[in-house]
Order: sequence, then structure tokens, then C-alpha cells
Amino acid sequence: MSIKPDIKPVNPSFSSGPCAKRPKWNPDFLKDAFLGRSHRAGQGKKLLKQVIEDHRRILKIPDDYKIGIVPASDTGAIEMAMWSMLGARGIEALAWESFGTGWQKDIIDHLKIEDVDLFCANYGDIADLSKVNSDRDIIFTWNGTTSGVCVPNGEWIKSNRKGLTFCDATSAVFAYDLPWDKLDVTTWSWQKVIGGEAAHGMLVLSPRAIERLESYKPDRPLPKIFRMVKNGKFDESIFEGLTINTPSMMCVADILDSLKWVESIGGLYATIKRCRENLSVIEDWVEKTDWVDFLARSEDIRSRTSVCLKITDSWFEKLGDKQMDFVQALCKLLENENAAYDIKSYRDAPAGLRIWTGATIEKSDLEILTKWLDWGYEKAKKNFS
Repeated sequence: MSIKPDIKPVNPSFSSGPCAKRPKWNPDFLKDAFLGRSHRAGQGKKLLKQVIEDHRRILKIPDDYKIGIVPASDTGAIEMAMWSMLGARGIEALAWESFGTGWQKDIIDHLKIEDVDLFCANYGDIADLSKVNSDRDIIFTWNGTTSGVCVPNGEWIKSNRKGLTFCDATSAVFAYDLPWDKLDVTTWSWQKVIGGEAAHGMLVLSPRAIERLESYKPDRPLPKIFRMVKNGKFDESIFEGLTINTPSMMCVADILDSLKWVESIGGLYATIKRCRENLSVIEDWVEKTDWVDFLARSEDIRSRTSVCLKITDSWFEKLGDKQMDFVQALCKLLENENAAYDIKSYRDAPAGLRIWTGATIEKSDLEILTKWLDWGYEKAKKNFS
């Protein structure tokens, strides 16, 4: 029987979104936020522009790519792109977790596009990327937050492609060195790898994506918050900080603080390193633990931020439709001990655990967490029996 740990994580917030704030964060860092003023005032526009340029510099986004701040988090950003640009040519829609499946459903059921090839894989697996046709538009999730599965690289995307790539990168940005030359439309949200606040999305467009916006007019009405073209021309102002809707300037102050922290620790490669080291803690623990394994079937597609685990104990397998009840009991036990919050697997995924290991998580907290997981599993199993 595992001994109950006598130390707890400094920050037991291991949620996969919204994710833990940066180390040593506190509300005092927001005391000088630009509040009670219009975001269209000089200083408001300057701060929004700074968010854009800080992202460009840290993430090494090419100068000829446009970066915008858009409403409704990553979901708003990817929907904005899909409704504005899809339909000009056939589509390759890839899914190996819930969000990719959602984009497939939107394309077929709501956008009503007929020329769509679906590439699907079960949780823990990935679609056959070698069969994807880069001359068609491609939509995919770089890092599956709900499955713990990511693409191994961008080599499967042709450099001389005719179609556009639409990449939902919300759990990948700041955790991977993305190949921008392979990405035409890239989206993410502030609330993931560097722990910003929710509700705001980022949208990055390549010159080829801008050309699509100006040359293709979809045969569907576009809500105001989706419109990126004015009088037939790309609306540059949206990508210079003049947002379509009113942003939260409190959230703007917070993301600027997060970006400042990223640069203070060494930039993009420092956040990538933190994610890799955090994942290694879980890898070492899984290797010596007989009741758990990664949901991802192989190491090359294993997420380094949203780590999804399956319970392999034969006792657990016999629980059948009560498996999620056990997982909920285990997670509740750890939550009551203030040892881990929000680590239950996503509702559509197989019953198991999901542990966030993004850049704002401390390696030392994960090391402590593994001890609580061992103790909690044994105690929950005893209680459940």
C-alpha cells in the first residue's frame, strides 16, 4: 500500500483549459491594466498591437503573415476561418479527437460542403497522414487536447501544395516549434500553454490565405464577427489591433504579462524545454507503474502538453460501464486533498486521466503529483471495491 504523501503540489491546477497561470502570478500584476477606457483609444490600440507583435517575435512568425486577435477563443478563430475560406476546393478533414471531429461535423452539416474526404482515427491513434492530398484544403488539429495525440511533424504537408492548411494549434503553440511555411491558417487561444485568460483567439494567415479571402466569396452569409474582407479587399485593420468586437483589456494586460514571462525565461525554446521536461516526469512514472499507460499508441504522436492516460489494471477493465464512476471517485479524492484539480479524461474520451504539462506547470509539482496518484489509485480502488 502506498504511503499517503506528506507534501502537496504548490499549484495543484492541472486542468487542460483554462490552464495554470504562470509561476508566481498574482493579481497585482494587473494593477496597471488599461481599464474603463476604449480599446480604440490610442493606448488601447497600442496594447493590442503589442500583443500581436510580441507573439510574432517570440513564435518567429514570418513578417508577411498577418496576426489577428479575434473573439470566442480558438473555436471562434477556426470557425471564422472555415466559414470565410472553405469551399473553394475539396477538403481533407482530419480528426483523432473531439475538436477535429467537431470541425468535420461543421463542414458537412453546417457549411454543407460536399467534396470532403474524412480521415478519422480512434482516441489514442492518428489518421494515415501519408494519404492526405495537399492539393486540397486540409484541416487538422496539431495537438489533440482531448486525446493526447499530436502530429509527429509537418513533413507530410507539401511545400508546393495547391490547397490551404487550416491548423487548430491551440495546445501546440509555445510547446512546439511550428513550421510556419507549412501552415496557412493557424489558430489558438490565450488560455493554454502560457496560461492566459479565456475568450480570446489568435488567427494567423499566410499570404496564400489572404489571397483566398480576396479571390473567393463563399455562397453563405457571414456574421459580422467572421468578416475579414471589406469591399473585396482584405481588412488589414483587424490584424493591426483594431479588433472586430470589444476585447477585455484586463485579459490583454494578463496575456502581455504571460508573454513577458516567456521572454524572461528564454523565449520559445525555453517553453518548449519546460513542456518536454514536464512530460518526461509522467513518462518516467508511467514506465514504473503497472496500472497506467499513455492513451497515445506510440511515442512519436504523444502530446507534450495534454497528457492522456488509460488505466490498464485488469480490475478496472472488469468495471465496464462503471469505469468513469471510478475515475470520478479517484479525481474527487485527489481534489478533496488539494493534490490535483481537473484531471479527469475528457467526456468523449475513454475513461482515464488527463494531466496538463504545459509550460506554466512546474516539474516539481508533477513529481509530487505522481506520488499522490499512486496513493489515490490504491485508496480509491479499495473504497470502490
